[in-house]
Amino acid sequence: MPIPHPLFITFLLFLTSQTSYAQIQNQTTSTSTSEFPWTPSENRFLVSNNSVFSAGFLPSPNSRNHFIFSIFYNNMSETTTIWSVNDDSPVNTSSSLSITGSGELRLAGIQIPGTPTLSGNATRVLRLTDNGNLVFGNWNSFSHPTNTILPNQNINGTTLSVKNGTFQFTGKDLVFTGSYEQATYYQSGNAFQTLDDNGMMQLSNDATFIVSDYGDQSLRRLKLDEDGNLRIYGFDSGSGQWSVVWQALPELCRVKGTCGPNSICMYGDTYDTTVCRCPPGFERNSGGEGCRRKVTIGRDSKFLQLDYVNFSGGSDPGSQTNIDAWNFTICQSGCLNDPECVGFGYKYDGQRYCVLVRKLYYGLWSPATEATFFLRVDKSERDTTNFTGLTSILETTCPVQVSLPFPPEESSSTARNIAIISTLFAAELISGVAFFWVFLKKYVKYRDMARTFGLEFLPAGGPKRFTYAELKAATNDFSSVVGKGGFGDVYKGVLTDHRIVAVKCLKNVTSGDNEFWAEVTIIARMHHLNLVRLWGFCAEKGQRILVYEYVPNGSLDKFLFHSNKFEYSDGDYVDEDVDESRLLDRKPVLDWGIRYRIALGIARAIAYLHEECLEWVLHCDIKPENILIGADFCPKLSDFGLSKLRKKEDMVSYSKMCGTRGYMAPEWLKSDQITPKADVYSFGMVLLEIVTGVRNCNIQGSKMDSEDWYFPRWAFDKVYGEMDIEDILDKEIRRSYDSRVHEDMITRMVKTAIWCLQDRPEMRPSMGKVAKMIEGTVEIMEPKKPTIFFLGD
Repeated sequence: MPIPHPLFITFLLFLTSQTSYAQIQNQTTSTSTSEFPWTPSENRFLVSNNSVFSAGFLPSPNSRNHFIFSIFYNNMSETTTIWSVNDDSPVNTSSSLSITGSGELRLAGIQIPGTPTLSGNATRVLRLTDNGNLVFGNWNSFSHPTNTILPNQNINGTTLSVKNGTFQFTGKDLVFTGSYEQATYYQSGNAFQTLDDNGMMQLSNDATFIVSDYGDQSLRRLKLDEDGNLRIYGFDSGSGQWSVVWQALPELCRVKGTCGPNSICMYGDTYDTTVCRCPPGFERNSGGEGCRRKVTIGRDSKFLQLDYVNFSGGSDPGSQTNIDAWNFTICQSGCLNDPECVGFGYKYDGQRYCVLVRKLYYGLWSPATEATFFLRVDKSERDTTNFTGLTSILETTCPVQVSLPFPPEESSSTARNIAIISTLFAAELISGVAFFWVFLKKYVKYRDMARTFGLEFLPAGGPKRFTYAELKAATNDFSSVVGKGGFGDVYKGVLTDHRIVAVKCLKNVTSGDNEFWAEVTIIARMHHLNLVRLWGFCAEKGQRILVYEYVPNGSLDKFLFHSNKFEYSDGDYVDEDVDESRLLDRKPVLDWGIRYRIALGIARAIAYLHEECLEWVLHCDIKPENILIGADFCPKLSDFGLSKLRKKEDMVSYSKMCGTRGYMAPEWLKSDQITPKADVYSFGMVLLEIVTGVRNCNIQGSKMDSEDWYFPRWAFDKVYGEMDIEDILDKEIRRSYDSRVHEDMITRMVKTAIWCLQDRPEMRPSMGKVAKMIEGTVEIMEPKKPTIFFLGD
C-alpha cells in the first residue's frame, strides 16, 4: 500500500472532556525526540495532516484513571477507536510511551509487538498518515490490526479478534475459538482483499461486493464486533452517526459461541438481539457460561420434544452421526442404544432424516428449523418442554360433576320401598317430559343461552371459543386498529394469559351458525410455517370474530410501497416533505435475499392450501396486505379460508382492484368457474411487485396511454424485448444488485410471475410447480406475452 508523504509529529493540547477527546484547544508540531517520554497526563495527541485521525492516550471505558494508547477518529461527538495497543491492559498516569536509546518504541517499559529496533542514524519519528496508519520506521499499525480495518488497508493475511481471541476473522472466515470448541460459522469462499473509498470490497478471485450506501464519499470501517459478527459501518455526516451498511450474518444466533454449551440461542424483541435460554432439565452454570443438567442421565431415560430447536453438536466429526432410520422409533432406539447420545433430530417428511447428537453445542431456536429435536433426560426429570411450535388446545367445555345420593338404609318393608321408588320414577318421568316440552317450545331462547355460556357442541381439538366480553376487554373496547380489509377490521389485543393476538371482526358473513363453526374448525386445523395460526373465534349476538396469532412487523405492502417519494432523473428515490416522526415509523427496505424467502414461503403456503389440505381451499384474495411479516422476516399468509363465507359477487365487490386491473384473475369478471388458477394469477402479480417495489397500477416510464398500459406486459417487454432486467428492479435497492449473485434468483422470480399471469387459466402452472420454479428445481421455459383479458371461446 503506498504511504503518503511523511507527516511531522503533530501534538494537540486540549482540556480533558467527560464525553469525548475530539474537542481540540491548541495544536503544536514537533519532530524532536525530546517530546518523549509521552505520558497520559500531558493530554497530547498526534493528528493526521487531513485532521481525520488522532492518536494518543484515551481513558479506559472501565476506569478514568487508566489509559489505552489508541488511534481514533478526530472531531466526532463520540470517540470511535480503530486501533489500540494495550486494550487488555490499560496503563496508569505514571506510565509512558517512549523511544529508548537503542531506538525501541516501548509502552510502560514493554516493547510494542512488531516494532523494530532503530540503529545508527535511522529516523526515530512516529507518524500518523492521512489514511489512519501509524508508522514507526518500517513498522506500521496496518500490519498489526486489532478489530478494525480501514479503506485501502490490506486485509488478506491479517487477523481480527475480540474478547481475547474468542471470535476471530482470518481475512476469509469467521471462527469461534472458545474454551470448549473451535468452529467456523461464516465462510466467504474467497479472501477479502481491500475495501475502497466508495464502499466496494475486492475479493481474492477478482469478485467484488458493494455495501448499501455504495458510491457515497463517506468514512467507512470494517469491524469485528464483540458479538462475533463482521460488519461494515458507514458514517452519516448529517446525523453524525455510524450505521451498518453490510454484515456477514443477518441472524446473530448463527454466530457460534453466542450462548455456551447446553444452552439455546433465541431472538429477543427484535431480530438483532439474542437471549440465551436453558432447555428443560437444565439450569444456569453458577460460575461459567452455558447450562448444566439438573439430574444426571441414569439407566432409564426419556425424551422431551423441542420444536424449532437444533443443536449442531460441534465441529468434532464424532459429535453427531447421521443414520438411515425408517421411522421415528428406529431413530429413537438408535439414540437409546448409544450411551453418549444426548438427543436426536428428526424430520417428519419421510426422507429418513435422523441425526444423533453427542454434544449439546450451538443450540439455536428458529421457526425456519425443519427438524424437531428430542432431548434425552433422566426418567425422573420433572421439567416439561417449554419449546413448542403448536398452540396448546385449551378446554372449551364446562366439566359437570354428577354425584348420586347415598341409598337409604335397608328397610324391612319391601312394599314401602317399591312404592317410594315408583313414585320418584313417575315424578321424574313426568318432570322430564314437561321440561322437554318447554325446551322444544323455547328452543331459540335455550340456544342463545348455550351460546352465551359456550355449551354448544364443538369438534374435539377444535379452536377455543371466546365470549364477546373477553375479546372486548382484551382489545380495550376494540380501540387499537392494526388493519382494515374486505373481510373486516383487525384489532390488537392481549388475552388474560398475556398472549398478544390479532382480533378480526368479520362483516358481510351470511352463513349460519353450524356452517360458520364448521368452516372455523377447518381453518384452525390448517398448520403450515407460512400460514397465520387461528387460535379461536367468537359467535355471539350476531357477531362473527376470529382470533389469530399476532404478527409484529405488519403486512408486506408497508415494506414494499413507501409513501412520500419522488424520483430524480437518475432513477434514485428520495423523501420529500416527510416529518421526522413519519421517518421513524417507516419500514426498512428488504434486501434481495429476504424478498426471495418471502416469495418462496408464500408460494409454499398457497400450494399447501391447494394440494395438501384434506379439503382444498381457495384463498381468493392474495395481495401484499394479506402477507404478514414476522419478527425474523418469516412470511405468513392471512385471510385464507374466509372466501367460503362469502358469495362470488361479494368477493368481486370487496377485492382490491385498480380500475380494471388488480390482483383478481380475468375469470372473476366472467361466468366461468373459479379454480385454484385464480390464486396463481394473484400470486404472480404480488411476485412481480416484490421484484419491482411498486404497485401494479402505477405506470412505470411508458409512453403508452394509461388505459392501454398493463403491468405484466411492461415487465415482459423489459425482460424479453429490451433484455434489461435491471430496469424493472426496485430502485431503492438497485445499487445492491450484483448480477453474479442475484441474476439467476431474480430472473426465476420474474419468469415465474409472467407464467402465473397468463390470461387463460389452463396456461398457468399449479402452485406446487410455481414453488419449484422459484426454487430452481424445474426448468422455466419462455412464457407467452400476457394480455389484459382474454375473450371467450
